[in-house]
Amino acid sequence: MNTRMDKKLRMKCRLGCYVAMLAGLVWAMPATPIFAQEAKETKSQKPNILVILADDLGYSDLGCFGGEIKTPNLDRLAANGLRMTRFYNTGRCCPSRGCLLSGKYPHQVELGHMVVDLGQPGYRGKFKEGAKTIAQVLKPAGYRSFIAGKWHLGTEDPTQHGFEEFYGTTVSAKRFWDPDHFVRFPEDHKRREYPEGEFYGTVAVTDHALDFLDLARETPEKPWFLYLAYNAPHFPLQAPKEYIAKYKDIYHQGWDALRDSRILKMKELGIIPQDTKLTPRSQFWDWEVAEPSRNPAWETLSEDRRADLARRMAIFAAMVDCMDESIGRVLKSLKKADELENTLIVFLSDNGACAEWDPFGFDNVSGPDNILHRGEALENMGMPGTHHSVGSGWANASNTPWRLYKHFNHEGGINSPFIVHWPQGLDRAGEIDNQPAHLIDLMPTFCKVAGLDPTSMKNYPGQSLLPIFEGEKQEPRTLYFEHQGNRAIHEGRWKLVAVRKRPWELYDVERDRTELNNLAAQHPDVVERMAAKWEEWAVASNVLPFPEDYHVGYLPPKDEDNPPTDREND
Repeated sequence: MNTRMDKKLRMKCRLGCYVAMLAGLVWAMPATPIFAQEAKETKSQKPNILVILADDLGYSDLGCFGGEIKTPNLDRLAANGLRMTRFYNTGRCCPSRGCLLSGKYPHQVELGHMVVDLGQPGYRGKFKEGAKTIAQVLKPAGYRSFIAGKWHLGTEDPTQHGFEEFYGTTVSAKRFWDPDHFVRFPEDHKRREYPEGEFYGTVAVTDHALDFLDLARETPEKPWFLYLAYNAPHFPLQAPKEYIAKYKDIYHQGWDALRDSRILKMKELGIIPQDTKLTPRSQFWDWEVAEPSRNPAWETLSEDRRADLARRMAIFAAMVDCMDESIGRVLKSLKKADELENTLIVFLSDNGACAEWDPFGFDNVSGPDNILHRGEALENMGMPGTHHSVGSGWANASNTPWRLYKHFNHEGGINSPFIVHWPQGLDRAGEIDNQPAHLIDLMPTFCKVAGLDPTSMKNYPGQSLLPIFEGEKQEPRTLYFEHQGNRAIHEGRWKLVAVRKRPWELYDVERDRTELNNLAAQHPDVVERMAAKWEEWAVASNVLPFPEDYHVGYLPPKDEDNPPTDREND
């Protein structure tokens, strides 16, 4: 970026910061008695629904979940809403998005893997024909629906799935600085134009989301559903210098120190119990490697390597910071339109932080190649034309205190930070709930608040979260997971989980959420019963048989029929 463009972008970022700060002060102010009375009188109205989805955000990255990244807007949502500490996703982006929007397990809508047709049911790589999205289900209840951000469900046009307007990327996140990576549907509808050098994807997605809200307000008698699916902080690591500068010194402390500080903050906030033990540095599976290695101690790395890695994490943090600021703009818009009180806002991540593929991350394209940046090259990281990932060491820290990451079904892969904010329908301001829930629960929740016939939900596997919102205790339930052969079943106090063809591991997650004490040998009867139950679900849901070939270059060789013993707990 040339100097003139760089100055313009810095000025825009500073202005954005000031606007966000002002917005936070405005929307966080308590309602006056007059406004509170108005809200009470309109409580019977159907709520608007706003789902904000982050991409590859780790469990502890937000300030309100123990992180050091500046997320004041999400922190205020949490302070005035409910945080759920055991909300589960599917462990990967496409499956999670298909699950969220359909209310079904991903294989049931043909998105068991990614957007490549693997030639068998459950893995067709395209949102199942005839399956309905939340937008389509809510339409009979009078809702107008819009999407801004990342689609990535194998079909080309989200407006063919119940949404009126779309702006974003229909594929995976590839470039934040390139306006041509983002598309508009319907194609003849206006998209915003940006001066050369002043486009940034997170900001543009938010701009269009605000435009869609303006469209929705043209029919005030109709409630709206907005799916705001950011592609931050998914790689490539790209962010304006103004944001990166905030974090340029923070991550030289390294991932070991960061994990220690985050777990202390999480205990202080009540996100995890006081007796929670931090897991050892997680294993990682490098490109095409069957035998895992373990993330190294930060102090064993060279000075140049530490500088490169600190810059990567600084860019990651900048992307989260910018996303939070953009969310603040949306909240300001809701407050100005007197919609904040009766808008059900849900924030979550599609999976845990991304480890691809080793502690040092990759460059240029997803794969085994890493570039060690030194000197002036460090300053250019994150700018247009660059492409980096954060690597498994920082991903492990982002998922503090859990094991493993995106792709896997251990807690680091499937546990989302989850925030609910809904002043008119949620009387649990600032509370934390530890009951398990899942993406499959969002569809029945939204249908319930929209006043749809409960019998219409009988073929969906999830359940409404409204009882939890009201402070009730749910009955024990069974949740299922699978991705690329990684698999799990969660039932009451027990979680059975495995990595690909490795043996099942059994954990008492009421006492051991960090999955440190494998009880499979002590409770073979529990393992047998839960494994049989998982297999029954897997057959019925088109999970089994597993594909012979996932058509990706990073999975271990096919001779992994007799894998080495899992040494995660050594």
